Amino acid sequence: MSNPAANRAPRKIVLAYSGGLDTSVILPWLKDRYPGVKLVAYAADLGQGEGELAGIEDKAMASGADEVIVDDLRREFAEDYCFAMLRAHAIYEQDYLLGTSIARPLIAKGQVEAARRCGADALGHGATGKGNDQVRFELTYMALAPDLQIIAPWKDPSFELTSREAAIDYAKKKNVPIAQSKAKIYSRDRNLWHCSHEGAEIEHPDQRVRDDVWLMTEPMSETPDEPETLTVTFDRGNPVALNGQAFAGHDMIAALNAIGGRHAVGQIVMVENRLIGMKSRGAYETPGGTILYAAHKALEQLCLERDTLHFKQIVAMRYAELTYFGQWFHPLREALQAFVDHTQGRVRGTVTIELYKGHASAVSATSDTSLYDPKLASFAMDGYDVTAARGFIDLFGLPMKVAAMKPVPAPAR
Repeated sequence: MSNPAANRAPRKIVLAYSGGLDTSVILPWLKDRYPGVKLVAYAADLGQGEGELAGIEDKAMASGADEVIVDDLRREFAEDYCFAMLRAHAIYEQDYLLGTSIARPLIAKGQVEAARRCGADALGHGATGKGNDQVRFELTYMALAPDLQIIAPWKDPSFELTSREAAIDYAKKKNVPIAQSKAKIYSRDRNLWHCSHEGAEIEHPDQRVRDDVWLMTEPMSETPDEPETLTVTFDRGNPVALNGQAFAGHDMIAALNAIGGRHAVGQIVMVENRLIGMKSRGAYETPGGTILYAAHKALEQLCLERDTLHFKQIVAMRYAELTYFGQWFHPLREALQAFVDHTQGRVRGTVTIELYKGHASAVSATSDTSLYDPKLASFAMDGYDVTAARGFIDLFGLPMKVAAMKPVPAPAR
C-alpha cells in the first residue's frame, strides 16, 4: 500500500541526528533540497557518553536545524530493549550482540513520538543505501507511523554526498562543525550497550585491527595479570544486582562496562552478512553485555528444563535475525518475546563471573529454582532404578534398530 504523502514536499521533518558527519551534512542539504522546510534534529541519549552529546543542540542549530530535541532514553533502552534481548539470549551469527541493531528501533520510536508532538509530516535518517540501518529506521517508521513520509537522502538520486570524503568537503563548504578528517575516517556507533567500528583498515579482512581502535575496552596487552570476580543476580531473567547491590538497568550496564573494559572483555572482530546481501567487517566492543550474557547462560543451564532450553536456543537465532533485520516491531518478534518471557519465570539466582584477559567465565551459580539435583547427577546409584534404563534404551533405539535390520539396497550401477 503506497503512502499518499510520499510524493509531496515535506513541511516539517524530524531527522534522526547523532551529531556525526552524515547527519550533520544532511541538515543543510535538506534545506537546499526542500526550500522552506522546517527541520527538527532528534537526538536520543542511549548512553553514548557526554562527549558525544556535549553541545549537540548548538551544533545542530549551527548545521541548519530549526529545533532540537534530546531525549534521555537510557533506562528504557537498557530495561525494555537490551534486557528483552538478553532474556532471549539473541546473538547474530554467533558473535554479534546486536548493539546497533537494538538501538535503532528505539531511536525511530522516539522520532515518531517527537513528530506527533511537534506536528511534523515526515521522518528522516542519514543511513546509507548500502547498510542495515536504513532498513531498521524505515521498518520502524512503517510499523509505528505509516502515515508519515520517509525522507532518506542517501537514496535520493540528487544526493551527491556519496562518500565520507565528499561529505567532509561539503561540511567545510557549508561551515558545518565536524570532528572527522580524511586522515582517519572510522564510522563509529556508540551507546550504553556497545561501540561499533567500521571503515578504513577495518574493512580489509587480511589486516589486524589496531589497538587504538578500541574505545570502551583496554587493549589485551594492557589488561591486569590477575583475574577479577563479580556476582550478578537475576530475577525472571533480568539482571537486578551487581555484587549484591541493586542497580537500575542503565546503571548496571554502565558499571559492568567499566569493570569489563579493564579486562578487554567483549572485543569481537567479525565478517557478518548484512541484510541487503553483502558481507562487511566490523569491530565491536560489548563489555557489560558480554558479562551479562555469560551469567544469563549459566543460570538458564541451571534452571530451564531440557526441551524448553533446546527450543529456546532455536528461537534465539530467529529472534536475533529479526532484531538485526530491523523487525523489532514485527508481530513475530513480539510473539517470540512472549514465549521467551514465559520461560524466564524460573531464571533467578546469582552467578559468579571471573574476568581475565578478554574472557568472562561463569565459575559458579546458585538458584532457588534450580533443576540440578546433586543426588541424581552423582555417580552413586542410591534412589535411582537402574533397571528402568534398559527398557528406555530399548524403546528409544527401536527405530534405529528396525532401520538397521532393513538396510537400503545399494544403487544399481
